[in-house]
Formats: sequence, C-alpha cells, structure tokens
Amino acid sequence: MNSVRKPLVILLAVLMLAPGGCNSFQHRPFYAAAPDGAYEQMSLDIEFPAESAATLANTDESVSSPPPWTLASDEPPQYEDISLEEVIRIALCNSRVLRDLGGAIVRAPATQRTAWDTAITETDPQFGPEAALSAFDAQFTTSLFSEDNNRALNNEFFGGGTRVLDQDASVFQAQLSKRAATGSEFAIRHNIDYDANNAPGNLFPSAWNANVEAEIRQPLLQGSGLEFNRIAGPSTTPGIYNGVLVARTNTDIALADFEIAVRDLVSNLENAYWDLYFGYRDLDTKVAARDSALDTWRKIYALYESGRRGGEAEKEGQAREQYFRFQEEVQNALSGQLIDGTRTGNGSGGGTFRAVGGVLVAERRLRLLMGLPPSGDALLRPTDDPVFAPVAFDWHQVVEDTTTRRSELRRQEWVIRRREMELIASKNYLLPRLDTVGRYRWRGFGHDLLDNHGTLGQFDNAYGNLTSGAFQEWQLGLELTVPIGFRLAHTAVRNAELRLARSRAILRDQQREVVHEAADAIGELNRSYTVTQTSFNRLVASRQQLSAVEAAYEADKAPLDLFLDAQRRLTEAESRYYRGLAEFAVATKNVHFVKGTLLEYDGVYLAEGGWPAKAYQDAAEREASRGPNMPLNYASKEAEIVGAGTFPQVRTGSPYADLDVQHPPPPDQGSLSAPTEAEPLPVPKKSPSKSTQKAGSGQPSEPTLSPAAGVDATPGNPFRPVGFDAPVPSSTNRPTDSPTDDTPLSRLPPPRL
Repeated sequence: MNSVRKPLVILLAVLMLAPGGCNSFQHRPFYAAAPDGAYEQMSLDIEFPAESAATLANTDESVSSPPPWTLASDEPPQYEDISLEEVIRIALCNSRVLRDLGGAIVRAPATQRTAWDTAITETDPQFGPEAALSAFDAQFTTSLFSEDNNRALNNEFFGGGTRVLDQDASVFQAQLSKRAATGSEFAIRHNIDYDANNAPGNLFPSAWNANVEAEIRQPLLQGSGLEFNRIAGPSTTPGIYNGVLVARTNTDIALADFEIAVRDLVSNLENAYWDLYFGYRDLDTKVAARDSALDTWRKIYALYESGRRGGEAEKEGQAREQYFRFQEEVQNALSGQLIDGTRTGNGSGGGTFRAVGGVLVAERRLRLLMGLPPSGDALLRPTDDPVFAPVAFDWHQVVEDTTTRRSELRRQEWVIRRREMELIASKNYLLPRLDTVGRYRWRGFGHDLLDNHGTLGQFDNAYGNLTSGAFQEWQLGLELTVPIGFRLAHTAVRNAELRLARSRAILRDQQREVVHEAADAIGELNRSYTVTQTSFNRLVASRQQLSAVEAAYEADKAPLDLFLDAQRRLTEAESRYYRGLAEFAVATKNVHFVKGTLLEYDGVYLAEGGWPAKAYQDAAEREASRGPNMPLNYASKEAEIVGAGTFPQVRTGSPYADLDVQHPPPPDQGSLSAPTEAEPLPVPKKSPSKSTQKAGSGQPSEPTLSPAAGVDATPGNPFRPVGFDAPVPSSTNRPTDSPTDDTPLSRLPPPRL
C-alpha cells in the first residue's frame, strides 16, 4: 500500500511545480509586453480623488471671492464698519470648524476642533455613553437548523455488521437574556429538537423534545456590585473599562475641550480685531507724517530750484529722503507682511500683542477667523476703541477664579475622576471569581409537537407533555476561578495607581502654571497702562517740540535736520501711543482669559440646541412622577463631585434659562473697579496734518489738561505731567461706544497713497 502511495505523492508535487518551470525563478514584470512603457508611465502618475456632485456643492465661497486688495489696486477701497460684538457673532455663526491662525486645519486636520466633536464622542458606538448602556440591553437570539443524515455505521449491536442510518433532525433555540447593573445575568431559553431515524428499538420512529429553562448567574466577589459594573461595564479584562460612568466622563472631557476651543477662538478674534485697529491707527499716523514730509520737501525743492538760501542740495536730499522713508512706512503699514501677529499662546496664554501685520494682512486674518472670504467689496474697519481706564483686580479673587473656572483645570479634574474610577475597578479584579448559578427547566417529550391523537398517552405530543409539568429539573451550583498569584490584577492596580498619581501631579502643576499666568497677566495689565500714560506724555512733548522746532526753522534759527528729526519723533511717539492702547485692550482681555471668564466678558454663552416643545413637556411630566433626587458619587466617597458647577452658562432671558433655575447665580467677581483718584487717558488729538474732527464739531478736538495728584503743576515746572479728565466706566460690561476717543476709525478718511 505504501509503495503505491509514495509515487502518487511525488507525481502530484511534480505537477504542481510544472507550470512555473525554471521561469518561475525569473523576475518578469507583468507589463513587460506593453508597448512604449505604458504601464510604467501610468504607475508613476499622481492620482487625485474624483470630484463628485456632493464635493462640488460643498465648495467654500472663498473659491469665488474677488481678488484681494493690494498696493497695486487702482480703485480706492470702500469700508464696512464693524464692532467687536458683531465680529464675534459672525465668527460663531460661521464656525463649524473652530479656527486658529496656525494653519493646523491644513497640516493636521484630524486634530482640529469642530462643532461636532462633542456629539461624535457622545454617539461613539464603541466608547460613548449609549454604547456603554447598550451592554445592559436585553438580547434576543434564536436559531433553527435542519439536517438529513445518511451514513453507514460500523455497529454489530444492532443486527451485526455495517448498518445504514437514515436520519432527519432539526434543532430550534430561542433565548432572551439580560444583564443587570449589579452584574447579574438572567436568561430564559426555549429549545426544541426533532429526531426521526431508522435505529431499532425506538418507541416510535420520530420524536420531539421541548424544554423551557430559566437561568440566573450572580457574581459574588469579582464583577459584582453597581459601582464596578457602572465603571467597567461587561468587561472581564483588567485595564479595559467602558462603563457608563467612564463613557460619560469622556463626554465631559470632550465638552471641556470644546469650551477651550471656543474660548481660544474668541480670544483670537479679539487679538485680530485689535491688530486691525492698530493697523488703521498706525497707517493714519504714517500717512499724516508722509504728507507733512511732502510739504516740507516741496518748500525746500522750490528754494532749491530758485537757488535761494535754504534750498541747498544736501537739504533737498534730506527732505526727499524723509518723504520716501515715510512713503515706505505707509506702504508697509497698508499692506503688511506675512508675519505672525497676535494670537493665543504666542508668549502668553491669551496672546501677546504683536503689531506686525499692517491693515490688509490684519484684515485678511480677521476674515479668516470670521469664516469670510479673503476679500470682499469693502474692507472691514473697527468701530470700537479701547476703553482706557484704570482697572483694578483683586488678586485673591483672581486666584480663586483661575483655579476654579479655568477650563484646562476642569478638564484635568475630569481626567482625575476617570482615573479614580479605573482604580476602583482595578481593585475589584484582586478578588476571585465566584459565581452562583441557578437553573430550572421544564421538559416535554412526544411523538408529535402539537397534534394530539390520544393514542400514545402522555407522550402523544411534546407541548402537551411540557405543560403537564411531569418532567422538571433544577440545578444550583457555584463556580470558582482563582488565578494563582493575581499577577494581572496586581499589575492593573499598580498601573491605575500610577496613572492617578500622574494625573494629580499634572493638576497641581497646572494650578501652579495658571497662577503664574495670572500674575503675568496682572503685571502686563499694569505695565501697559503705566507705559501708555508715559507714551501719552511723550506724544504731547513731541507735538510741542515739533511746533517749537518748526517755528524756529521758519525763523531760520534751527537747522533742517533738527526739524526732520522732530517729525520722525512725533510719528514714532503717536504710533507707540496707539500701540499702547491696543496692548492695554489685549492685556485686559488676557486677564479674563487666565481667569476663565473670557466667554462671559465677551457675552458668549454655551448651551445645547433647543428641543421640540413636546420633549420639554414629557421631561417635566416624567420628572414630576419621580421621587426626590439622591446625589450619588460612584467614584469616591471622600472626593467632591466635579460636575456640580456654580457658574451656569445660560444667559438671562434666553429660551433655555428656565432649565438652569436650580443653579445659584454667579458670585460677584469684583473684577473691575476704578479708583476715584486716578484719571483715565483717552485718545489724544490727532496731528495737525490729519483731516480728522470730533463728532458733532467743526474743529479738531483739543485735550483738557489736568494736573496729577500730589505733583507740582505750575506752568513753570518743566516736569509737569499731563493727563485727561474723562469719565470712568462703571460696569464690567463692554460699552457700546467709547467716550474717550475723539476720532473713531469709522470717520477717518481713506488712506492716501
């Protein structure tokens, strides 16, 4: 027998290798026969996704925007005045993607925050709350199999020799199972099997078996209890926890991430707004300086052409250089350069003011954050001015707000709560698995399933025998599983302890970091206010110097270079003053940023979208039918509940205000207070060369000088400080208009090139 099998095996091996032959070891590309390397050319081409109708329908409107405004634009631009409140409103309406100025949406789109992120986490079919709750849903399973068997049996007991078995068999199973929050498992099963065969010795050739059984399995040690099952769910592996409490905590973390993204967007909107505000002010300053230099150059050039005194070649060259210097600055102030401007995280949490963009670049950045095309029929122009008034924050209140209302800290507290729950679940695996099992079964047997001929007695049909209760079975038992040494469980507990310790250490360091950020923000606020006061005094002195030097130059008592230098000094002082105003506005915003109150400061409130009116009515009826609420804390009996906040985000008068009536009102922050002895500084009068006037007046506005307290203010004192008398805002809310600026940007003329 073996002598025949061996040649057959060799023959089969040869036949399998024969088609390849020796050529199977040669490298033959499949496109070798293609003419002109067609396959090679096709394989090197870059493929692009096919454009579908849906893709084209969702194309952003920026694709069809008009060409951007540049220095080469012929027509003078039109302006669209816009307030900061309107900027924030438009941006939030257009912000399905919470934009930033770092370009992350192009480089790493998967990391970009969107308005759908929280809902995606909530509806995650693997790790969301509903997915965790679905593990406790009742499950119905059923199966039905039929088969026809025809086989030979080597059986001498039934008649001797080989016997042929003919059999028809069917099996039906149905089960309804349910897992309880305590870890209990309940099941009700119904089994039916049919067997018809030609085996000798049967009472009748075909028979039906039917049974109904109920089973309950209750873990007594590992896997038992409400706390464990709501944390770990149905998991039986240490380290894998996806209970409803963990899933809900993940949703709360996603909500905190969404709030952080909205806050950063609002912060960047303010940054871009004040960048654009300074751009316009700086441009206006440069234009006035250029026009003044042009007038000086024309006068000297006239003397130069007539050969009169004062028109020497070197003086004409100095005047011409001064003009083109300011012309260059005007062009840069109008167009700007693509350098990072003010944005969140560039030196400070809320963003350090960097006025490097220019009007057109800053306007495009603001449009990007607002979700608008890069250009339009008109240039956006800010109408709000910085409210320059002394602002005093109580340090202890700032620290308290920072450590309780900062979104990053609340997010980390949710992470700690999740780690605490994971540690509780991990300790449960240190217990052995001891389950108690109980089953009760009713059986039925008969020739038929339902037909009742009455000739076979109690075994006439299976269901009749089942309902008679003649055959009943029960079973009680215990199942014990003990891993020797509990190595995996101890590893899981140690890992959970280390993760918890790490999360707590991060929270402590975050608290230290945000308090340092608060100190920096308070220091920057004080610095910007004080320096802006000094810049204002410098501006007044520069104007006085220019007037004196100009009079001396016209009287031929001062050289030309001194007069040109005075013009430059005035331009630098005025630009620096407006920069200080923008820095103070950004610094005030940054204090609210580090405190966690920026959204309230800008009037932004987070709330879920409205439900149908019937949903609120049904919810109220169901709530009224329930008993009194009992606070439950499944994670830790000692730790405070993280989710019980005292700062509701629902605005008074909103359609959802009645949903949060159980929350107490936010405490008085005491953030802003203006000392009565301090004097705020408004925007000063523009330079004489500007064609700007105060609203409602036909003459340029003049500042009202007032001496500072405790300093000699006599006219003969050369160190007499200069200030303004102006009202102090009495509310922490943003005023709709600023009473301290005598020339809003909306009334400035277009830039002259």
